[in-house]
Amino acid sequence: MARGIGMNRAVIITVVVIVFLVFFFLSSIVNFIVDYQWFSEVKYTSVFLARLINQFKIGVPIFVLLAALLYLYLKNMQRDFYRNSGFIPSSIEKKRINRIILIVSMVISFFVSIVVARGLWLDILKYLNYTAFNVTDPIFSIDVGFYMFKLPLLREILSMLIFLAVVLIAVTVVFYGAMVTLKTPEMIRARHDEESPVNRQIFFNKKILTLAIRQVATIGFVIFLILALRFFISRYNLLFSPRGVAYGASYTDIAVTLKVYIVLVGVSILSAVLMIYAAFSKKYRVAIYGPALLVVVTIVGNIAAAAVQNFIVEPNEYSKEEKFLRYNITYTQKAYGLDKIQEKDFPAAQDLTYADLQDNRSTIENIRINDYRPVIQVYNQLQGIRPYYKFNDVDIDRYNIDGVYTQVFLSARELSQENLEEGAKTWVNKYLKYTHGYGAVVSPVNKVTAQGQPELYVRDIPPATETMLKIERPEIYFGEITNDYIITNTKTAEFDYPMGDNNSEAFYEGNAGIKMGFLNKLIFALYHGSAKILLSSDVTPDSRMILNRNIVSRVAKIAPYFIYDEDPYIVIDEGRLFWIMDGYTYNTNYPYSEPIQGGINYIRNSIKVVIDAYNGDTTFYLIDEEDAIARTFKKIFPDLFTSFEEMPQGLKEHIRYPQTLFDIQAQMYRDYHMNNTQVFYNKEDAWSIAQEQYSSEVLEMESNYVVFKLPEEDDVEFLLTVPYTPIRKMNMIAFLVARNDGDKYGELMVYKLPKNKLVYGPMQIESRISQDPTISRELSLWDQRGSEVVRGNLLVVPIEDSLLYVEPLYLRASNENSLPEMRRVIVAYKDTIVMEQTLDDALKVIFGGAPPAQPEIPEQPGEVETATIEELIRTANELFQNAQEALRNGNWAQYGEYIGKLESVLNRMAEASRNREQ
Repeated sequence: MARGIGMNRAVIITVVVIVFLVFFFLSSIVNFIVDYQWFSEVKYTSVFLARLINQFKIGVPIFVLLAALLYLYLKNMQRDFYRNSGFIPSSIEKKRINRIILIVSMVISFFVSIVVARGLWLDILKYLNYTAFNVTDPIFSIDVGFYMFKLPLLREILSMLIFLAVVLIAVTVVFYGAMVTLKTPEMIRARHDEESPVNRQIFFNKKILTLAIRQVATIGFVIFLILALRFFISRYNLLFSPRGVAYGASYTDIAVTLKVYIVLVGVSILSAVLMIYAAFSKKYRVAIYGPALLVVVTIVGNIAAAAVQNFIVEPNEYSKEEKFLRYNITYTQKAYGLDKIQEKDFPAAQDLTYADLQDNRSTIENIRINDYRPVIQVYNQLQGIRPYYKFNDVDIDRYNIDGVYTQVFLSARELSQENLEEGAKTWVNKYLKYTHGYGAVVSPVNKVTAQGQPELYVRDIPPATETMLKIERPEIYFGEITNDYIITNTKTAEFDYPMGDNNSEAFYEGNAGIKMGFLNKLIFALYHGSAKILLSSDVTPDSRMILNRNIVSRVAKIAPYFIYDEDPYIVIDEGRLFWIMDGYTYNTNYPYSEPIQGGINYIRNSIKVVIDAYNGDTTFYLIDEEDAIARTFKKIFPDLFTSFEEMPQGLKEHIRYPQTLFDIQAQMYRDYHMNNTQVFYNKEDAWSIAQEQYSSEVLEMESNYVVFKLPEEDDVEFLLTVPYTPIRKMNMIAFLVARNDGDKYGELMVYKLPKNKLVYGPMQIESRISQDPTISRELSLWDQRGSEVVRGNLLVVPIEDSLLYVEPLYLRASNENSLPEMRRVIVAYKDTIVMEQTLDDALKVIFGGAPPAQPEIPEQPGEVETATIEELIRTANELFQNAQEALRNGNWAQYGEYIGKLESVLNRMAEASRNREQ
């Protein structure tokens, strides 16, 4: 009876413990189930399980090995204690002590193995799947891959071993302290029975203390050996030293610090020996000689390094650091790919003719007279259609439209649930009804309407176009602002797009999502903390839960091991919409390479990620097979990457050299184009990114995607470029170019301009625009109360052997809902600057083509040759009043017409005034 009650109690306790554990780990269990189902849905189950399987493979052996070692260590201490104390435990005490030793061993091993498996699993796999860079450092002649894949793990392991040794010391102290408290008569037997109890206790305590000291000294011996290894490994850290004139090991690091580390290795080994000697000889003072010597060597080493730096290096800095400057230049160029930049000369002959322009019509017809910042405002106001639609940003790309190579702006029309009316933000609307955006807008960069708005090649809902850019699957379920989950294929039809006073509705036909059986309904209700998922009658077993719809977070969840570009761009291919996102491999351990923000000193754009905007299919294309980091990850996750050769041709035609990487390279190249160490040291030929005036601000120029023909090529290309000026100077010295098309993708070139003549820089052109009397007069007339003139991006366009400068002007009313309108184009060439209504008009004025047609001014009283000054004043006043009225009404076309007439009248007044004076 009693036995049955005991068994029932055990069962009840077991059930209670299991229930407690389930509730305690419920969140983790639910997250695991959801993640597993999601990774299965996106076909990256192996990537998800690789982490767990490898953590298990690493954690379990470490746990078993460490538990066995700790158990043997503690058992050995136990035997030594028994042997030296004469303690003979009872069988019950022996079992209890053994149980405690086993539990302590397992608990410590469990936590250490968890920390190692979770924190170091990837470092361990990178170590095991090491890929050589085939580049060796200049000091130790070790492959760069060692610093990338092996050194970080070695550092962590040594730190972990020191931590574990300290834990062992604590365990040892606690163990002996606990054993001493067991005051049984058998434990305190003296050599002679006639000794007093006090003497017997003192003798016992000394003996046990000696035993404990020897045990701790043994651990100390191990700690000092580990320190010796750390000092040995620390030599490699000198390659990342910031001490010298350039990043990396300097003269002082090699001449002093490197030798100090070698001495510290020897002192650490000596300290380990002295620790054992002191414990077993009972000359305990000897134990402190080693640590004291370590401190002394460290202090003396620091003093010596400071003295060498201040009294030997700094007075002769260049001669001492020349070799290390060379290392810094060479390895920084390798780490950022600057060594592959081809240097070419650009004569800047400035000998263009109108015939040359006609021969370069493909370049002229792709010069941007629209700017992406005003364009995004126009898209949102004119093509937003409904308040909940939003264009998040504008992308720049090129398409072959009806046989013409054309640069365009694109933007996806996404659905922003935050912009729903407050009363419409119900659970059904947010998660079942308003599920997707619709279509995109496309406009050429070089065309505007009569109202100054971008001409639209693709527009409206459903998408309409007269070009080949037809969108047959316009729904956008995955995008840049799709931040919430949705449930599709429910009993509630989804809102598709507006149709006048009604709405078109549809059901999702794609394959994204996890089916919502009852168990999944329960799991997702717990996962999202929403009982509505479980209780809603609209959700059926055929419904699908679609998670991670934000493309940035979606990609990062699948492979969080890389950096991803914050600006994915939309692509139209075969009637479907796709997102392309750039992924970067990176590291902070490239020897001698100058780091950027975040300590990164190696970066490659090795990955192109493509996401289907409708199905969410996500593919990681490996575009740089030479990148050692990417190859290492390919070994770790063999199912993650797809060969770039398998990317559809239609998408290949739209890959771009990423601005993020290009901007990093452009910044680094300001100094690291200098190969001569003397010039580099003195910064004699340092460059700056050119500046421009945008609106009323002076800003560093952004890199720009432009279309032009390189001097050595026959056809135009889609290129990424940025101009340079000498540091603290405004004239232009060079421009960097990245190629994007075909098998030339990724090629970098810098075109250097002649140093023996002036080539205007962008800011000099901006200043000349501001100082031009005709342009400044018109700008002053426009830029008055009720209107604002916005100066767009200044583009530097190479044509033949010359440079052309183009800047659009926008007019914008100050009221809240005003639209910026492109009203004038400024073109600068050599010493000539003109402002006309169109780019072609400006080019004709400069290069002698047919002059642009002047706006006609209807005859009014006072506009004849014999008009009096008074009549002209009245006419000017009427025109000014009419212009102001047009401005208040937002009629920019009429406003521009009146201003043009007013200018003509003012010129007549000036002429009449001169005639009167004569």
